Amino acid sequence: MRYWLMKSEPTEVSIDDLAARPGQTVAWDGVRNYQARNFMRNQMQLGDQAFFYHSSCDEPGIVGITTVSKLAYPDVTQFDPKSKYYDPKATPENPRWFNVEVTLLKKTRLVSLKELRSYPELASMRILQKGNRLSITPVDPAEWNFIMNIL
Repeated sequence: MRYWLMKSEPTEVSIDDLAARPGQTVAWDGVRNYQARNFMRNQMQLGDQAFFYHSSCDEPGIVGITTVSKLAYPDVTQFDPKSKYYDPKATPENPRWFNVEVTLLKKTRLVSLKELRSYPELASMRILQKGNRLSITPVDPAEWNFIMNIL
């Protein structure tokens, strides 16, 4: 099993939105970064777990735990001209963008970005590296276990 951190803007999908969805499951669509796409398409496996992270908000941070419940498949938003994620170069025969589905395991207390930065044990965590803007990043098992112990 691998561990991940997946960012979502609460105005797009919040942890409460996820909790209210049927099956508490959501397609992690709209990702338009090749490295993040490749993580989903090539590395994520069923049962992998991820921290659900609120970003671009007043208090960014970890707010829940999810599990990968469906392997990568073409992101349908790339084919919809009305979608802000539309990609005119993508075709059903040659999709460019993929998404997985994640299911909520549990909501957690907010572990803010500020709090994450306060722990020397997390100094190497990708989310804390200067210039990191990826919406999906791997989490080292030691980092995962440390955060699970402070939740």
